[in-house]
Amino acid sequence: MSTVILTGLPVPGSPLTDELRSLGFDVRPAAGPEETAAVLAGVPADQRVAVVDSAFVGHVHALRLALTDPRFDACAVTGALAVRPGARAALEKAAALPAEGDGPYADRLAAAVEAAGTPVQHPELGTLVAAVPATEAERAAAEAAVAAVDDEAVRLRTAVKSRDGFFTTFFISPYSRYIARWCARRGLTPNQVTTASLITALIAAGCAATGERGGYVAAGVLLLVSFVLDCTDGQLARYSLQYSTMGAWLDATFDRAKEYSFYAGLALGAARNGDDVWALALGAMILMTCRHVVDFAFNEANHDATANTSPTAALSDKLDSVGWTVWVRRMIILPIGERWAMIAVLTAATSPRIVFYALLIGCAFGALYTTAGRVLRSLTRKAKRTDRAAQALADLADSGPVAELAGRFVGRMAPGAGIAAAVIGSVALLWTAWAYEFGARQVIIAAAFYAVLAGAAVARPLKGALDWLVPPVFRAAEYTTVLILAAKADVPGALPAAFGLVAAVAYHHYDTVYRIRGGSGAPPRWLVWTVGGHDGRVLLTAALASALAARAADFPVALTALAVFVALVVLVESIRFWVSSGAPAVHDEGEPA
Repeated sequence: MSTVILTGLPVPGSPLTDELRSLGFDVRPAAGPEETAAVLAGVPADQRVAVVDSAFVGHVHALRLALTDPRFDACAVTGALAVRPGARAALEKAAALPAEGDGPYADRLAAAVEAAGTPVQHPELGTLVAAVPATEAERAAAEAAVAAVDDEAVRLRTAVKSRDGFFTTFFISPYSRYIARWCARRGLTPNQVTTASLITALIAAGCAATGERGGYVAAGVLLLVSFVLDCTDGQLARYSLQYSTMGAWLDATFDRAKEYSFYAGLALGAARNGDDVWALALGAMILMTCRHVVDFAFNEANHDATANTSPTAALSDKLDSVGWTVWVRRMIILPIGERWAMIAVLTAATSPRIVFYALLIGCAFGALYTTAGRVLRSLTRKAKRTDRAAQALADLADSGPVAELAGRFVGRMAPGAGIAAAVIGSVALLWTAWAYEFGARQVIIAAAFYAVLAGAAVARPLKGALDWLVPPVFRAAEYTTVLILAAKADVPGALPAAFGLVAAVAYHHYDTVYRIRGGSGAPPRWLVWTVGGHDGRVLLTAALASALAARAADFPVALTALAVFVALVVLVESIRFWVSSGAPAVHDEGEPA
């Protein structure tokens, strides 16, 4: 159990002790600073401990935000400070200092902890009240301010993401927040809701795989139910502050698993009716993954850049001031809410082929719109990319041993090649794979050329204006090469096997993104080298196609074996990381829903 030390003389009639106990704290009184240090010494070092002024007046949710959020080692509002074991030593040192200065003792402790180098999170309270009144008049005013604001209404409202898509904002969140509260009151966790969303989506994919109209209708309905649960899990996490390492992993991966599984279900259903749409399904997955990598790479490249402004960004900010343009711009990029709604309706009413046509057209337009805007911003802004950002881009590139070895030599002759080398190598690879017959040796030569230029692209820090495009270019080259070779093989099972391989590799790339987002860095180098890096996998796929040119029927088996190997290695390491104590306790907000 967590412990709160209530400092100062008790205030008659104050509900503070009961409120703290309702939050799960063991309350221990301390008359003054000296006694606080003594009580603190008696609290086990592995427990969360808080210091709250006994004169505190405020909303329970203000205390909840300050005292129970697991994402921060130290968190404080006026009159209350909480630390996790990671910041315990800093609190003990602060408590040992002479009790000098004005203001609530908890605030002085928070200032001392922060001055010692431990970051202290100060949550945004908005209309919530957190105060330590010094007089009876101030106390009466604070209590009146508390009574004027509905604590529960604020808690429900803030459970919803502040920036969401049109469909989610107006068609899901108005009731999903109440589902989240219902779950919280019955002790359900966000992880359980996330798992329910995944199971629902997998059942939806199974219904789509039947190939029958009734199955398609059920699939559309269940996909929408899965999306409601997908919104609910995040709202439940924010409502109850139940952020966890496992939740970070589940939330980060299950959205993609649900959507791509549904693509596979649609392709299986179409095949039952004699319509082969596996190439379209794989194309849609490639487009969506590359689009996400564009988002991740751009954000990582620029979120901590200095002088991070441009005329394009200024125009975007100006458009944001015109209300209706915000919703239009969010809708046209087809975020997950609009996208899943479109998939659900078209699945129920049309055919898998039409669903994929709509997906490819809509997502391609959204990708072109966002990428063009980001390219303009990058060319017009005068930002200096940090070393951290350049390293993040290099990690996202996923370079294997072949590219790294090539980079040591070629990089000396073409320093700073960056995006130019990536584009040239990728275009040459894709054109060769498309122009020559299945198994042609020219494709192996092109793959080797691609690997060499991939090494040159990352041989120097990726600090060029457009170098954030290097990782998505590599993703597009690798995934599309697999698609082209599987299509050229023209044998049963080749495209489904290619779908499985790209899905396994895409999981690895998403896992890399979320590790970097959580501040834990990229996966270990041994993992990247074991699965070959993007350059090694391209070379291996081209070599397999060449070796099996006369036995194309064996190509699907080779792709399946490679997919299983990559999936097993990556998944085992990913699970090990995300359930470890070193994984970040975050709840990823993902793309706007």
